[in-house]
Amino acid sequence: MELKGKVHEIGALQQVSETFKKRDLIIEYAENPTYPEYIRFEALQDKTALFDSLKPGDDVEVAFNLRGRPWTDKAGKTSYFNSLVVWRINALTNSAAASTPAYAPPADLSSAPGEEDDLPF
Repeated sequence: MELKGKVHEIGALQQVSETFKKRDLIIEYAENPTYPEYIRFEALQDKTALFDSLKPGDDVEVAFNLRGRPWTDKAGKTSYFNSLVVWRINALTNSAAASTPAYAPPADLSSAPGEEDDLPF
């Protein structure tokens, strides 16, 4: 699954155990700009480094897996939990800036510097 949004918050690296680490990322998802959603994603193990180059305000596309699991408490009541686990993230460029190429100003190659144009028209 994929989702495009804006980086809202980047969590600190959490060393859960000696062999397990994770990191959270909050994305502002504005399908309806009047009511943006703030969605928590997590990266596990070596994927935690994917968030190192991000900063709040960056536009990104997040590729993730949806995971769910049950948990039963001591009283026998079962609850269900969902996780959005990131496996790839791409920074998006500003489409207006990307579509407008930067050109050098035109240069007059027909005459040498200081030489006047002697054309009659």
